[in-house]
Amino acid sequence: MRVGIVCPYSLDQPGGVQFHVRDLAEALIARGHEVSVLAPADDDTPVPAYVTSAGGAVPVPYNGSVARVAFGPVAAARVRRWLGEGRFDVLHLHEPIGPSLSLLALWAATGPIVATWHMAIVRSRAYQAAYPLVRPSLEKVSARIAVSEDARRTLVQHVGGDAVVIPNGVFVDRFATAAPRPEWQGTPQAPTLAFLGRLDEPRKGFEVLAAALPRLRERVPGVRVLVAGRGDVDAARRRCGPHAEAVTFLGAVSESDKASLLRSVDAYVAPHTGGESFGIVLVEAMSAGTCVVASDLGAFRRVLDDGRFGVHFPVGDADALADAVTDVLGDPDRRRALTAAAQVAVRRYDWSRVTAEILTVYEMAMAGDVGVREDPGIRALLARWRST
Repeated sequence: MRVGIVCPYSLDQPGGVQFHVRDLAEALIARGHEVSVLAPADDDTPVPAYVTSAGGAVPVPYNGSVARVAFGPVAAARVRRWLGEGRFDVLHLHEPIGPSLSLLALWAATGPIVATWHMAIVRSRAYQAAYPLVRPSLEKVSARIAVSEDARRTLVQHVGGDAVVIPNGVFVDRFATAAPRPEWQGTPQAPTLAFLGRLDEPRKGFEVLAAALPRLRERVPGVRVLVAGRGDVDAARRRCGPHAEAVTFLGAVSESDKASLLRSVDAYVAPHTGGESFGIVLVEAMSAGTCVVASDLGAFRRVLDDGRFGVHFPVGDADALADAVTDVLGDPDRRRALTAAAQVAVRRYDWSRVTAEILTVYEMAMAGDVGVREDPGIRALLARWRST
């Protein structure tokens, strides 16, 4: 099968959608399919051989973050050329409504089209303004996927129709078998915590973690926090005040180092404050066998099954974060039970399963070019995912 995948966001900076597109492409290629990915990328950004660059991107603030997208006549010409050369059996667009390569491809493409929604938002003026402009083109979409119930709800409320829920994937074994790094490992007296996320993006919650440090260090004096992510380290260190001595800023880390980090620490902390439709980093930590302590966002509660596979605390509550971390660090038996249950549950997100589900949608789109609402096979797939 010849598969064309369009990533709306630039590969210059890491992000959940970019990782999803990359991993899906590699999983499909491993199964023998021909895959080409179109994405924005600067000329000096190294990209895999299966990626075609659509050129540089411009930053656009959106949903509590900054999306780097490519749009306009030059990008449109590159999209048309890529589509013409690719002659794809199925085209897979990610986030097809925003002003990006995905929307340009939707306007230009014919044939079987699958679209995936990643975003979870309560209300969006941008969505409401854009929908009348893209509604006729959305009728060309053969099947719709949402990566979570939160993303599906966003689609239903803002666009209408329905989608099959197929979650983000993780190469579980890459995290489960990663080698721990001694310098990142803790001891009973000096346990280590990890935080991954952009420091200057408030919704990732670093400020909440920083505010929790005084109480956390009072209760666990030897605790160390390892922070991986881009951003203004000096500003982040100032937020920690005198407790910055307990924090190590690692900067951006490679995928292999991320896996080793998650395998090394005693707990992973996810203090995010909103804008999350799934929580891929939680799944990665679960795959690595690390206990997760996360804010009680709806998406995170679904990943952790309301506390069966990790620990929750109220969004934005720094004292509750400190208490939750202290409790799991002080109860090794509970921590082992949580991680053991999580390592079983996380298999539902392995790319071996996720890829098979996506291929089923591709095949249905190619066979009948029908929408998700009318196709009984996709409806059955949707029901199966909701029951697991």
